[in-house]
Amino acid sequence: MTLRLGTRGSPLALAQAELTTVALSAAAPGLTVERVVIATTGDRTAQEGAPADGQGIFVKEIEEALLARTIDVAVHSLKDLPVEAPARLVVAAVLPRADVRDAFCSRDGRTLDELEAGAVVATGSPRRVAQLRRLYPRLVYAPIRGNVNTRLRKIRDGEAAGTILARAGLVRLGLEAAVTEVLSLETCLPAPGQGAVGLEARADDPGTLALLEKIHDAATGRAVTAERALLAALGGGCRTPIAAYAAADGPRLRLLAFVGEAAGVRFVQGVQEGAPEDPVGLGRRLGERLLASGAAELIGL
Repeated sequence: MTLRLGTRGSPLALAQAELTTVALSAAAPGLTVERVVIATTGDRTAQEGAPADGQGIFVKEIEEALLARTIDVAVHSLKDLPVEAPARLVVAAVLPRADVRDAFCSRDGRTLDELEAGAVVATGSPRRVAQLRRLYPRLVYAPIRGNVNTRLRKIRDGEAAGTILARAGLVRLGLEAAVTEVLSLETCLPAPGQGAVGLEARADDPGTLALLEKIHDAATGRAVTAERALLAALGGGCRTPIAAYAAADGPRLRLLAFVGEAAGVRFVQGVQEGAPEDPVGLGRRLGERLLASGAAELIGL
């Protein structure tokens, strides 16, 4: 049996496709996994130097290939995947989650606390800017483009004092040595789904769904389902500073969330616990609480 994996061509995407290949090969000996690299709108705009904004820009063409049956499984960074999937597609599995935390990679080894007033921190993430401005208002936040390696090169070339990247991606690329400081969850909550690899398939493909079920990590699945349910309840776009993280807390599932504005002045945050068997309900309940506490105004609903 041959299974065709659709993936972006960035180094991180290819690393995640390799993780998927290894997991599938272990679960189904004799399976042949074929990798199909697909250029997305986000990849093209990044190459052209334009801002890579827009919900789903890193997944649209891959999902189209899945619907056209030219691939069998789409490999995504789950944080890039919109919460509303196209008809006939499902997130069939997630791999065990890596470290969800963000990391500061500085040019000269200084931490955020050690940077002088006016030092430039490069990040294109409104979520990161909204949270960091609360704690480090003396710093200047500027956008940065390109994949992980490109961003690190720009920092070495002196474009900024440092940049913020997901630690999971750095580890998967073998670049953990670039990390100056791992940011605590109290400093910067991650994006919903950060650190998780999501595997999307056609709902009418029972053979592939059964295969993906063998490599699905249930604990990660419950956590990211709660985070994505919160995101759906909030209804914010990709440029809204929304952060969320769910994890088991004894027999309960605990969900933390943050909604802010890019200026870092106004924000709401909350925490809620619920039964692990109902992650969707947990996410919805906390989302509704945040909306009633002022998140609706921040999001612009």
